Amino acid sequence: MKIIQITDTHLSPNKAHFNGNWEPLAAWITRTDADLVVHTGDLTIDGADQEDDIAFSMELMRQLPIPMLIVPGNHDVGHLPGSDQPVDAARLERWRRLAGPDYWVSDHHNWRLIGLNSLLFGQDDAEEEAQFAWLADILSARDGRRVAIFTHKPLFVDEPHEGDTGYWSIRPAPRRRLYDLFAAHDVALFASGHLHWAWTGAFENTSLVWGPSSAFIIDTLEREMPGERVVGAVIHTLGEDVSSEIVALPELTPYFIDEVIHEVYPRSVSKQVAEAAQ
Repeated sequence: MKIIQITDTHLSPNKAHFNGNWEPLAAWITRTDADLVVHTGDLTIDGADQEDDIAFSMELMRQLPIPMLIVPGNHDVGHLPGSDQPVDAARLERWRRLAGPDYWVSDHHNWRLIGLNSLLFGQDDAEEEAQFAWLADILSARDGRRVAIFTHKPLFVDEPHEGDTGYWSIRPAPRRRLYDLFAAHDVALFASGHLHWAWTGAFENTSLVWGPSSAFIIDTLEREMPGERVVGAVIHTLGEDVSSEIVALPELTPYFIDEVIHEVYPRSVSKQVAEAAQ
């Protein structure tokens, strides 16, 4: 089975900065003759607040001739408590109504594919606990299938047992719960996006992949992270085992968010200015 993972497309009908990469990306996906596409979130520029962003982006996704599964990113449903756009009931309802379930399971031969809403991890609320309970049940019922998990945020940035990285990865407490579940249930792959860096690695028996954004890379706004700056996608091949290939796509424009962040995410610029003044 061939799965194409795309991530961080950052599409919008009103802020079209990265929309030009969608047509060549869709053409490349079609040529791969893949069995499935999995989008690991940040489908939109601002679906967390703009319903039109989700509706517009989902219409583009439906144009693909290949089945797609998708999980939300922070720009789609919000982020941690105390952030500018925290996850809340209204944001989750909007995503579920316009895009579909924010976590899901899909069986293919000897593989169980699981999509998770990583933005629920760290919320310390009923939604987070419901997803964990569902995940435990789905893993327990895998009936010998191997498991591949897709989500937006990575487990960690620099090392598996690091502290809280805030914006960038899953918080330590839910991360430990995930590690315990992975160890008990033969989770072979954990694939994510969010970082706008492309990297492959492993933790114990689980292969890890950070998919590259198809929209933009980050120059100096954030620190260096493991991996490389590319725009592209990932090809996952699932058989008896899993292999993953990060593909840099020259047909995509490697936009720099640094150059347009004041237009695309003005709240981020305001926050940076406020922090610099402290």
